[in-house]
Amino acid sequence: MINLLRQRQTGHIIKLLLYIILGGGMAALPVVIGSMYLHSGMGHVYGVSCVYADSGGGPRGDGSGPVGAEDGRREAKAGDKELEECLARAAALAAGYDYDAAIALLSDSAYAESAKAQAAVSEYRAVKSTLVRADPGAITHIFFHTLIMDPSKAFDGDAWEKKYWQVMVTGEEFQKILQSLYERGFVLVQMHDIAYETTAEDGSVCFKEGDIMLPPGKKALVMSQDDVCYYEYMEGDGFASRIVIGEDGRPACEMRLDDGSIAVGSYDLVPILEDFIDEHPDFSYRGARAVLTFTGYNGILGYRTAPSYVDIGYVDIGFDYEQEREDAARVAECLKACGYELASHTWGHRNMGLMPLEDFIRDTDQWEEQVEPLIGPCDIIAFPFGSDIGDWHPYDTKNERFQYLYSKGFRYFCNVDSSQYYIQIGEKHMRQGRRNIDGIRMYYDLPESGLGNGHLSDLFDVGEIYDRSRPLPVR
Repeated sequence: MINLLRQRQTGHIIKLLLYIILGGGMAALPVVIGSMYLHSGMGHVYGVSCVYADSGGGPRGDGSGPVGAEDGRREAKAGDKELEECLARAAALAAGYDYDAAIALLSDSAYAESAKAQAAVSEYRAVKSTLVRADPGAITHIFFHTLIMDPSKAFDGDAWEKKYWQVMVTGEEFQKILQSLYERGFVLVQMHDIAYETTAEDGSVCFKEGDIMLPPGKKALVMSQDDVCYYEYMEGDGFASRIVIGEDGRPACEMRLDDGSIAVGSYDLVPILEDFIDEHPDFSYRGARAVLTFTGYNGILGYRTAPSYVDIGYVDIGFDYEQEREDAARVAECLKACGYELASHTWGHRNMGLMPLEDFIRDTDQWEEQVEPLIGPCDIIAFPFGSDIGDWHPYDTKNERFQYLYSKGFRYFCNVDSSQYYIQIGEKHMRQGRRNIDGIRMYYDLPESGLGNGHLSDLFDVGEIYDRSRPLPVR
């Protein structure tokens, strides 16, 4: 069983510094400094500005009279510290490939004329000149479900074992997958980086392809996680119970341990991904994280926010419905601040392409009424069951379901597709296929399965990832 508690690892910084000394060169410097700054306790720093950028000046005396020699030394030391902080902030931006922001931060700062700032700006401009635009039509999207953190509980022979085996991966498998993706040059981007809604010169609203600029050899990747709700049926089966805000202000997960106590740590995709990006800030393009999708019928993020919990009398046993909603909303804001995109997975986990239209409308309205007030406006929907609301042709005005979702603010539509890339960028929306990463997909790619599909070979070697302690499959 993997170590469930979050561990702040700093040894990678030493390894990266040695890499520079032994020949890594200046190109690795933004990653190293950015990583060190992210580990300095400042939390998520993407886009933060230099402390003196807005003030138009550097450190000053207290204005009480002439500055003496000792005051001058203190002021110089303070100035050196602020310069280093500014350089570290710029390095954090550069580590996330936002060289324009890093250059602007230093060039507009009070230290623009310093030798260190000018050297950094020159380096960032040199690296920026080598960047290559990612093809918006060739960006793969992978998705996971809730991670199994204690396989002994998930695979214990009960009625849910088969389902867990089919659609979920373990925490250890996920960590290995992250490492493989990183080693193969993948970089997380947001769906909004691929294409975005804008207003044309004639005043019409349209979708425009984004310019994702990455170093040669790097490949853009979208990641999502479905059903980030921690359903009641999962209790006691080796999963986290909800997402919380940790003492450091970052998202973490609660999980009930064998002794009945509740621990807070890296028990699911979100905190594990945060840990990984701490060590590898160049795995995230301009602060991008994963897309998190929610249903509504059982609440979101592990909080029982559906009105049904009031209707069935939970308040009679000390259940504080309003507190649940407030806590869920706070966590949602924390996730968005960290770079996560929040999305609909429908309210009732319904097949939106096959259900009757009146049920389709009712489900969409329930999502809008019960979930959006907690997470804010939402423009991404990931259809359950790999379903879709149309065939392979682009959506058009004749599609009533598309038109209704569009009227509710949805602009990004995701089905499930096993091909490497499936992207349609229409006049007013974007559609992307998602590749399921789960037990059954990995098993079918294993040589010993006899199927040899190889659908995941561009992402990782399934033979190295797959946990063979999983029970024998029941297809």
